[in-house]
Amino acid sequence: MNASIFIARRIRENKEKSFSSTVVKIAVTSIAIAIAVLIIAFAILQGFKDNIQNKLFSFSGHIQVNKLDDNESYVENPVPVRSFIEGNKSLNKEISHIQAYATKAGLLKTEEEVTGVLLKGVDHNVDSNKIKQNLVAGNFIKFEDSTFSKEIIISDNVSKKLKLKVNDVVWMYFIQNPPRYRKLKVAGIYQTGLEEFDDLYIFGDLKLIRQLNNWPDSLVGGYEIYVKDFSQLKKTAYKIRDAMDYDMSLMMITDKYLQIFDWLHLLNRNAYIFMVLILFVACFNMVSTILIMVMERTNMIGVLKALGATDDQVRKIFLFNGFNIIVRGVFWGNLVGLGFCVIQYYFHIIPLDAANYYMNHVPIKWDWTAILLVNLICFITVTIILFIPLVIIPRIRPINAIKFK
Repeated sequence: MNASIFIARRIRENKEKSFSSTVVKIAVTSIAIAIAVLIIAFAILQGFKDNIQNKLFSFSGHIQVNKLDDNESYVENPVPVRSFIEGNKSLNKEISHIQAYATKAGLLKTEEEVTGVLLKGVDHNVDSNKIKQNLVAGNFIKFEDSTFSKEIIISDNVSKKLKLKVNDVVWMYFIQNPPRYRKLKVAGIYQTGLEEFDDLYIFGDLKLIRQLNNWPDSLVGGYEIYVKDFSQLKKTAYKIRDAMDYDMSLMMITDKYLQIFDWLHLLNRNAYIFMVLILFVACFNMVSTILIMVMERTNMIGVLKALGATDDQVRKIFLFNGFNIIVRGVFWGNLVGLGFCVIQYYFHIIPLDAANYYMNHVPIKWDWTAILLVNLICFITVTIILFIPLVIIPRIRPINAIKFK
């Protein structure tokens, strides 16, 4: 057996109480806390970002394509459905889903209350799961084959304002010339916590808007495109723009809701700063621990050098013990961090105020790449720092170290 490993193991197995044994426990704890806190922080951060993004994606695709128009109202000029995408094999490889839509402003009116809303018309091709994940009551719209569906989905804010429940009937008056109105039924109620959506949007049948606008089945207000890889959104958007007709306009969701995505990007930056601070504390504790171990074993170092041990052999003794501290810290950190994430993911033990945080519990996302990177960065950083306090070993002279006893 390697002499350095043997001595390092005997030092760890020494049952005699010493100051360094307490410091070692503190070092293991500090590394464990650093790993656990970073795993939890990144899991919550990614969960929060995904939750917010998914809420946005339920109202707007990654890319929206409309008729080019200077009109800033909610009335769109109609476009043919997927006119330039069909048959384009290059684009089809990067697009996961396409759905048609149209919007129309109007007033929802009950006997006592009235409120302005924006009806977003969708059809059977819509990715209903994106809307269903926000439902708090009722069901999704049931589309009819021969005529338009009279069912709508309203927000919890609108339902409280108009005192509506699932299956209630409400009149909607559409802003056009001449004005029109329809009797509609509440099929479901959604809630996102994002007031700019909850106070404005309701969902209905695209056929209803076609009928009100006198459009044929071949025209829609626009269409929404979902890409397979959101990180390649700009690249895909440029390809779509190159293939579009000259009278079409394109808008990415990151531009449409620029403030929200800038805010999410700022959260990323804060997380990295937080990571640096946590690692600094863990590294500082590690340096202190190794220095204390070296100082406490000064006499042993002197004896080993007097017996012919080289500086590298002595240094390896403390390196092996340092590695042992890091491994133990990483193990307990992962156990605590992942354990907390599992409990929160399945049991939602930490609730949130949806009015302030846009969700009713702390979200968790299992991003194994991020978890692996956290472990690697912490392990490599603390390991590199481990060499710093060991520079004093060559300066320890055997005769002085033995006298130090």
